Amino acid sequence: MGAERDKNVYIVTKQHISNYPNPIRLFKGQSVIVGKKYAGNESWNNWIYCYTKDKHLEGWVPEQIIHIKGEQGLILEDYIAKELEVNVNEQLIKSKELNGWIWVKRLTNSEEGWVPKENVKEVNDH
Repeated sequence: MGAERDKNVYIVTKQHISNYPNPIRLFKGQSVIVGKKYAGNESWNNWIYCYTKDKHLEGWVPEQIIHIKGEQGLILEDYIAKELEVNVNEQLIKSKELNGWIWVKRLTNSEEGWVPKENVKEVNDH
């Protein structure tokens, strides 16, 4: 188990600052309005820009957790689009990977969020 945990340790190689200070938070069973698919140069496939019904929150949501029917979507699991702002050499623990991003916890204060996978590298003890 300890060795398995070591495989999930990453070090930040490139700073990441979030462009979305008010991340969308969705709950299983919630309906959303489905917008455009992400189409940038990064290898961030399967992200869809969604809006809450009241349009108070919007943001990128992984396509895998949306049951899409036309312009409407049903959220299949709880999700938050919180990006973690990180600096070079910080250590992070990965718990999930999705569409070119990883969900991590900062070792120094346990704060969690999404970071682009290309901004980190796995720490190897060997």
